[in-house]
Amino acid sequence: MASELFLLDHRGKKPPLSYQRFLEIEDMIHGLGPDARCSGPLAAGLHPFDGYLPRKPYHFVLQRGTNRHRVGHYVHRTLYLPPIDVETAWGLPVTSPTRTLIDLAVTETPQALTAALDGALRDGLTTETFLHSRIVDLRGRGRYGIPKLLAVIEGLEASRGGHSWLERRYLELLAEHGLPRPDTQVALGRRDGHLIRVDCHFPRTRVVVELLGYRYHRTELQMNIDAARVNRLLLDGFAVLQFPYEMVVNHPAKVVADTIEALLGERAA
Repeated sequence: MASELFLLDHRGKKPPLSYQRFLEIEDMIHGLGPDARCSGPLAAGLHPFDGYLPRKPYHFVLQRGTNRHRVGHYVHRTLYLPPIDVETAWGLPVTSPTRTLIDLAVTETPQALTAALDGALRDGLTTETFLHSRIVDLRGRGRYGIPKLLAVIEGLEASRGGHSWLERRYLELLAEHGLPRPDTQVALGRRDGHLIRVDCHFPRTRVVVELLGYRYHRTELQMNIDAARVNRLLLDGFAVLQFPYEMVVNHPAKVVADTIEALLGERAA
């Protein structure tokens, strides 16, 4: 039984809950069925995330179509809970840290979500790259709260004073394949009196890379501005590549191949 694993799990760490509370949660899980998982704030408390404890009311998740309830607690339904999104913590079945963060984004405040995310990254419970891969998968399945989580990630990046994750990931891909490192956030020319700043420019070449971030959903005005920027760069003789967020996450080989092709074309020219 899972209760036999309670004191063996996470050796060297103090359990975030009493044995009596563990037995209570274990009993509820068994009653809800074999597909039940601790989720939301309860899963956050079990991992544990900063600012969370396994408190009542408890949250559980089941496959949709399962009609089970627990008075005074929350039983959520989902159509999509693949094996990559589940694990155990202290002998209890839970949503993974990464899936828990994505689920928390539906209801939690940006402040609470920031603390949970920063702590999860610090403790090695997830990584930015893996988190983004799950965001891309789940965003296409109508998950609410993802824009809030992305805003929190961007806020963390701003507080670190570094590049965006998308930019860092692109630079990592180049390094992994032995490609030269471009200059970042470079001003190249002007449009209507304003500087044109690009994400990446390879020195001594005309190759420019623009990384289209998480929220690349432009208004008509923004689309016109972006088109004018790219047109100006092209007219000035630059070779402009644009890589959307989903491409960098899901198709890194294509990103690298297109970059190599652009650089080889520059050499040939």
